[in-house]
Amino acid sequence: MQIIVVGVKFKNSNHIYSFSPNGLDLKKGDYVIVETEKGQDLGVVVKEAEEIKAEDLTTALKNVIKIATPEMVKKAEEYDKEAEKLTPKVKEIIKSFNLEMKVVKLEASFDNSKLIINFTAENRVDFRELVKKLAETFKTRVELRQIGSRDEVRMMGGFGPCGKICCCVQNFGEFDHVSMKMAKNQNLSLNPTSISGLCGKLMCCLAYENPVYQESIKLMPKVGSEVQTLDGKGVVVYNDLLDRKVDIKFTKGDETEIKTFDLKDVKFKKED
Repeated sequence: MQIIVVGVKFKNSNHIYSFSPNGLDLKKGDYVIVETEKGQDLGVVVKEAEEIKAEDLTTALKNVIKIATPEMVKKAEEYDKEAEKLTPKVKEIIKSFNLEMKVVKLEASFDNSKLIINFTAENRVDFRELVKKLAETFKTRVELRQIGSRDEVRMMGGFGPCGKICCCVQNFGEFDHVSMKMAKNQNLSLNPTSISGLCGKLMCCLAYENPVYQESIKLMPKVGSEVQTLDGKGVVVYNDLLDRKVDIKFTKGDETEIKTFDLKDVKFKKED
């Protein structure tokens, strides 16, 4: 069974959620009010209507309720700015409870019916009494939302070791799964300090660039394998995956020489 969905993102998140367009003509960039498990929320359409298989959905499909007006979007931004001003007071209250929490960012729900406090913590925090105190102080509903280190950088922003704005801030998709194997694929140093971002985890760009390297690996001969060139047979000692060049070692008696060849000039048996 095929169903029609649109992709929606929420502020401070890179994840794309599927919603039923509910008969609305939605374009990329439209701000919309949607129904979520926690009530209505404001999001932006990042993928226009497309058909997918119903079995591909991991959760029940909820509806886009309506297109948000420019006034609603502007108001939501103003509510967020007002929420941020409460940060010093929130930190003061948390300190009075002696809780090991780091406040990252305060935001408001799009209709200002709820104050959302994003925080990080090394361990699980019992903040039931804290929520009561915060709700009593600010006279509104309060949601304490524990986030990870990647989310913290995404919210606060920053520059990576490359000197560019962090991938997560630029919305280069979701890279919650980044592995050391990706670093190996790219012939990078496996020293964690060399391949970790501001969040202390493996850099998102490893996952962003990995498909290109995986494709190159399929085309290149294995390091240590014997190959044929115009200069005779030699052994592969290094593959330049981006430039598609191969360093090959030739041995004549006691002498060895390493030459670089374009991939197209190297003959070898490809493995299945």
